[in-house]
Amino acid sequence: MAELTESGRTPTPRKPRWIIIIGAILAVLALTASLSFRRAQVQVRTAKAYRETITASIATNGKIEPTDNFEAHAPLATTVKRVNIHQGDWTKPGELLLQLDDSAARAEVARAQAQVTGAQADLSAVSGGGTQEELITTRNALIKAQADRDAAQRNLQAMKRLLQSGAASQSEVDAAQTQLNVADANVHMLEQKLHDRFSKPEIGHAEARLAEARAALTAATDVLRNMNVVVPFAGMAYNLPAKKDEFAAAGDLLVQVADLHKVRVRAFVDEPDIGRLQKGQTVEVTWDALPGRVWRGTVESLPTNVIQRGTRMVGEVTCILDNGDLKLLPNTNVAVAVIQVRHENALTVPREAVRQDADGKYVFEIVNGELKRRNVQTSVANLTRVEITGGIPDGAVLALGAVNLQPLRDGMPVKNPTQ
Repeated sequence: MAELTESGRTPTPRKPRWIIIIGAILAVLALTASLSFRRAQVQVRTAKAYRETITASIATNGKIEPTDNFEAHAPLATTVKRVNIHQGDWTKPGELLLQLDDSAARAEVARAQAQVTGAQADLSAVSGGGTQEELITTRNALIKAQADRDAAQRNLQAMKRLLQSGAASQSEVDAAQTQLNVADANVHMLEQKLHDRFSKPEIGHAEARLAEARAALTAATDVLRNMNVVVPFAGMAYNLPAKKDEFAAAGDLLVQVADLHKVRVRAFVDEPDIGRLQKGQTVEVTWDALPGRVWRGTVESLPTNVIQRGTRMVGEVTCILDNGDLKLLPNTNVAVAVIQVRHENALTVPREAVRQDADGKYVFEIVNGELKRRNVQTSVANLTRVEITGGIPDGAVLALGAVNLQPLRDGMPVKNPTQ
């Protein structure tokens, strides 16, 4: 049974002294560790601010194409009869480049010409009342009908005189009148046949057949003319699929010619960037096949619509480039940069160095082994760097991030800064 104190209460058990001592030691160790951690130097990645030319641009891809392109296709299925040039040759205006077998085309022209001649004859016959033979037959029949009518007229007059003298009956006069009516109707019918044998719709149909025949002749003549491929201007035969004695199907490409001293780049700009485009902006073109080479021009035309190209929705921008050494080839895939703004001698830092909070944009400059927050003003930015217009000096060493991914803070000590 527990002893009672003089007041009658059970005494509270005291903690052993060694537990209190251990707790105090642990508290001191924790405080020491915390202070040590707070002052521990953090290894960071760094970069220097330096001056350079910085450019903000719209980067995309494009394709090279000739500014003025001549290409010939086989107008019908035939054989290549002659090729007068080689791929890469320069041509002269009006030069005959190649010839196709035109025997089928000539036959088609002859057939179309015969159709025109026949349609012309039909229209002439319809417009004139018939063929010459038909007209002669009709005229002879009309002469005979007119003679019969005159005879019937005389007979009727005679019968009327006889009726007055009582030598003829009324029925005989009526019969003579009927005979005259028939003869007169026959004359009118032949006259109409001679002058208005065909109706206006029939004449119109004949005119339409003639127009169709003439159109067929024009088309056949064009095909025949295109069997001889003649270039309209000077240029390079940069593509020559046609080969002598080979078969060419209708529509097959035979040759392409262009003056490649100036070429057009057709760039494909993603829909969100279209609003940043303006005519006259500088365009820089590079080609992986010629590293370090840059071709420059200006925006010639802006997108008029948005189309799907693969998985992208793009607008097409064109630009004319000087290609005096003929290095850029048609159908080449190139990289295109449409320059938005360019600043010379700009103080720049990596984008990773610039941070932002409620107080604005800032960087961490390393001064005497510690991070110092510097509020900065920025201007042009591209994918990798940002122009700094105020807040840090040239050559300032900036912290990009801790190697151990620890968050950076103002006043944090750093060690072994690495670039």
